[in-house]
Amino acid sequence: MKTFAKKPESLATVLLHGGVAVLPTDTLYGICGSALAPKTVRRIYRLRKRNLKKPMIVLISSLRDLAYFGVKPTRAQFAVLKKLWPGKVSIVLPVMSKRLEYLHRDKKSIAFRIPDDARLRAVLKKTGPLVAPTANWEGERPAHTIAEAIRYFGEDVNCYVDGGRVESKPSTLIGLDKDGTVAVLREGAVEIK
Repeated sequence: MKTFAKKPESLATVLLHGGVAVLPTDTLYGICGSALAPKTVRRIYRLRKRNLKKPMIVLISSLRDLAYFGVKPTRAQFAVLKKLWPGKVSIVLPVMSKRLEYLHRDKKSIAFRIPDDARLRAVLKKTGPLVAPTANWEGERPAHTIAEAIRYFGEDVNCYVDGGRVESKPSTLIGLDKDGTVAVLREGAVEIK
């Protein structure tokens, strides 16, 4: 079995070198890899048996990380982002770059989240943005334990981080217009009024 990473440094090393890791996020276990490495993103699509037309949520450590994706929030958007992050809310923002098509899958938008977990944010500060879909094959039940994740991915993942049993709804998914108007796209862990 692959080594379980116990420290953020060892996990960060795996991710910085293009590896894929299963780890607890602030919601559920995610199968994570560098959002800035197209080869890693393609590998996660294969491992998850994910529909190639569906973008994945990208975890970031701070609002500054949006610059990697050419996202410049308006003043109204910035106010909403500051209010909801860090938190269990993934926010869809426009990403027009053709270079990032491997992430936005021709949707011209990506859902971002600053997780409400200080340890995970510390890892993100070292690795940069990570794609982080739930740790399961598409259409199957998300893994709530490492043992369940191993049943899905076995030796095909470089690293597993055991955070015990993780019970949460997935993140709430919202769209955010330039004027700060919020549209709930998926009900989840946080109720948006």
